[in-house]
Amino acid sequence: MLPRPGVVVVIGLGDETFTIEDTTGRRSSRGLVAALTPGPGAGRARRVRRGTPDASGRAELDGSGAALEDVWGPDGRRLRERLAGAGSWAERLALTDAFRRERAARGPRMAPKAAAWERIVARRGRVRVGDLAASCGWSRKRLWSRFREQVGLTPKRAAMLVRFDRAARSLRAGQDAASVAQACGYAGQLHLHRDVLAFAGCTPDAAAPGAG
Repeated sequence: MLPRPGVVVVIGLGDETFTIEDTTGRRSSRGLVAALTPGPGAGRARRVRRGTPDASGRAELDGSGAALEDVWGPDGRRLRERLAGAGSWAERLALTDAFRRERAARGPRMAPKAAAWERIVARRGRVRVGDLAASCGWSRKRLWSRFREQVGLTPKRAAMLVRFDRAARSLRAGQDAASVAQACGYAGQLHLHRDVLAFAGCTPDAAAPGAG
């Protein structure tokens, strides 16, 4: 599972657990919620669905992942039970969407850091922290502190993650590394190589189709 600019929810169906491997080690779980992650992780199971809900309790996550119940409490357990009992994937996806909307409605109001995050995404990671702070009316130091508290990453690291996500998608689509580096705003192929290695744990060539 490559790092991505979103919250990833993995829900196991039935009694069988699946294995999660990341920078903190290996563990088994029936459900996992992972915030913006600083490095690659791996999960193994027979059947897995993933989603990116809008409301996840991000402040409770450190990027390494947490059990579903630890983030959503009894609501998370009930969701997993309802999904396991659903008769089709269409029903499961409808249940998940309804749960996501309900959680978002009960979540906190949007703060200035949300506008900074939206600008990072809209600019595909090609932003300056000083410009972000100015757009929020904050100092760089305050933006840095509040953004990391709420999102789990610094603004600079978040921008790097968003840029990496676009680069990874382009590499998987078959584009060559030189073109991807230029299109995504990297200083060159070496710069792209360093970021892909840091986030994905492999080289750009290994991330391309047919590698490995």
